[in-house]
Amino acid sequence: MNEHPYYCPNCRSNRVKFNLITTHSQKFMKDAVSGLITEMAVDEVMPDHEPDIQCRVCSFIGNEMRFIKQAAREPRSIT
Repeated sequence: MNEHPYYCPNCRSNRVKFNLITTHSQKFMKDAVSGLITEMAVDEVMPDHEPDIQCRVCSFIGNEMRFIKQAAREPRSIT
């Protein structure tokens, strides 16, 4: 996740409430007969792809860059 402001490109009202959606892949081996796990990698949990961001106001899910670019197009002014 980047240290940039987000702004939902869908509802255009949320700048603070978001969910990070990720998936992980972990290597393991199974016995072909019994189905028991015989070996599992401990430290090799790697994300399958770039995480997605979900707006917690309208539930829109998109690439993180969409939220960042929307915030850059419509910056929040400090008052």
